[in-house]
Amino acid sequence: MTASKTLAGCGVLVTRPAGQAEPLCRLIEAAGGRPIRFPTIAIEPTRDAQAAVRLAEPWDLMYFVSPNAVDQAIALVGEGTWPRVKWIAAVGRGTARMLETAGRAPDLVPNERYDSESLLAMPELADMRGRRVLIVRGEGGRELFAQAMRERGAEVFFAEVYRRVRPAVDSAPLIARWQDEVQLAIATSDEVLINLVELIGQKGRAQLLATSLVVIAERTAQTAHGLGFATVRVAARADDTAILESLIDLAGGGRR
Repeated sequence: MTASKTLAGCGVLVTRPAGQAEPLCRLIEAAGGRPIRFPTIAIEPTRDAQAAVRLAEPWDLMYFVSPNAVDQAIALVGEGTWPRVKWIAAVGRGTARMLETAGRAPDLVPNERYDSESLLAMPELADMRGRRVLIVRGEGGRELFAQAMRERGAEVFFAEVYRRVRPAVDSAPLIARWQDEVQLAIATSDEVLINLVELIGQKGRAQLLATSLVVIAERTAQTAHGLGFATVRVAARADDTAILESLIDLAGGGRR
């Protein structure tokens, strides 16, 4: 990696949950950046007894919406081979890798953009008449996939295996050093982004909105612009390598 293609000492605010940020932080460090860990979301298991029952049932399609969905589902049922499921679908590479590690590689993974829209475009899911579909997700997830499956004839159920909460953190120390240390920020969902804005509060809002931001979905970019962020870049894919590429581009002066 040449000097012109590194982060060149830029401080990067990493907002992923504690315990899930380290692979990206290592990439940032390898590219010459300084990861600043500031999780704006925490993952907790739900207390939904019905979720474990549904995970053990036979399904035509079981769709995992995130790595957290895989992790918490396996914690509930104690294994990850899903022998009674015809097709397993994963939203992206990170989710697919977790399924493979657990013992069952997914049958369906989008090839390019890693989101429900891309999965819905796959020909295997065009006709779902008479199929039973289980969506494994966190509490209050998006309804897009479920709605599309119903419109295509499927019977849809949910296993809500985790919930997302906003951590109780003191942002004052971060705000105090922001101007000198934070040049870039990452937000991998609308909820992560909104929590970041709320945690920083009015005192640090101007500095936050002036910071170049990398997101992984166009809808989050729209949310960011609505909040007042001036510079937002959508990564080409929802994976760490693509996020790093966008960070490097912004560090070199790229804007959107």
